[in-house]
Amino acid sequence: MRNVVYVAPFPGITATARFGRALRSLRDIRLLGLFQEAPRGDHGYDDYVVVRDALDPRQLIEGAEILRKRYGDFHRVVGILENVQVQLAMVAKHYGLPGGDVEAAERFRDKGTMKDALRAIGVPVAAHARLHSEQDGLEAAERIGLPLVLKPTSGAGCRSTYEVRSPHDLRVALAESRPSRHHEVIAEEFLEGNEYSFDTVCLHGKPVFHSISRYFPGPLEVTRNPWIQWVVILPRDISGPWFDDIRRVAFDAVRKMGMGSGVTHMEWFRKKDGRIAIGEVAMRPPGAQFCSLVGYAHDIDFYRTWARAAVDDAFDGPHDRRYAVGICYLRGAGQGRVVRVDGLEEAQRRVQGLVVEAKLPTIGAPKSSSYEGDGYVIVRHPSDDVVQAATKIIVETVQVRYG
Repeated sequence: MRNVVYVAPFPGITATARFGRALRSLRDIRLLGLFQEAPRGDHGYDDYVVVRDALDPRQLIEGAEILRKRYGDFHRVVGILENVQVQLAMVAKHYGLPGGDVEAAERFRDKGTMKDALRAIGVPVAAHARLHSEQDGLEAAERIGLPLVLKPTSGAGCRSTYEVRSPHDLRVALAESRPSRHHEVIAEEFLEGNEYSFDTVCLHGKPVFHSISRYFPGPLEVTRNPWIQWVVILPRDISGPWFDDIRRVAFDAVRKMGMGSGVTHMEWFRKKDGRIAIGEVAMRPPGAQFCSLVGYAHDIDFYRTWARAAVDDAFDGPHDRRYAVGICYLRGAGQGRVVRVDGLEEAQRRVQGLVVEAKLPTIGAPKSSSYEGDGYVIVRHPSDDVVQAATKIIVETVQVRYG
């Protein structure tokens, strides 16, 4: 029996629980948890320890030691959140487990270090500077030029990220982000063009599977405009020469950055002149339902694909990409609580048979602060055109109302 420890601050969150169930589905494992909050109901864990702060590596090691004394040595320590990857590496290193490369985890986690490392291996990335003061920000704007993006060195999901297009924007962003000697902020070139993701499954650092998604519009614009019902499309055919350059660059980046076994998530741009540039890359699975999207495109359980790679060092592919898939994130203008959702019946009538999963906004729930919005609808079909038309109908017909 292999002891697998799953680290997650809040195991009841839907996505976190879904990855937990994927781990539970593996053969010959005892599933153990290190959590900040106890799981509820029929949670599926053989045992768990609750710590006060699941982002504190010292507390994680102390909690893990309790589990080790109960059940013996560990096979793997895993987790899916961006802000726990370095801590996971520290715990794995403490026990001499695969995944214990702390330097590699820090390269992926720290945005400035990541870009320095990518640039050093010849990967095209946005120009950037580290800010420790307001003056650093003014000098970076002068050197790199506007527009800029200001973001925390270890952020995720566009949180605390600012788009700077004018001197006024810069002053506001610096005042709110407050760079200092103890709080580093990254200023980077604002990449303009079409934005995509590039997700891989890796075994011992070697990519064995990849998926490409296109954003309409990009997450930063979505964050700045909370009324936008944005869309992500996974085209059915990604084998053509249009994606040869990103395949070459992404595979090279993942290998040389020190990835082990698991899933990576990269965001990249196709600039207006056709060249590509990497925004960032993470050594964890994508969020925002992307694992579901990849699964629907290939008719597989991609959550289990992650678990097989991270725990078993195995991949069950190759998998044919059988469908185009699209997701619409349901959001609306205004603030308050969800009072109604208009247009659902009409949208359902017009896209009948294409919807494979949906989470509708909950009446009475407060408006979500996340760019994922208050709900989503996923559609799929063998034709890209049909999927794109369906997503257009949904975002133009369904309206979330608040009050």
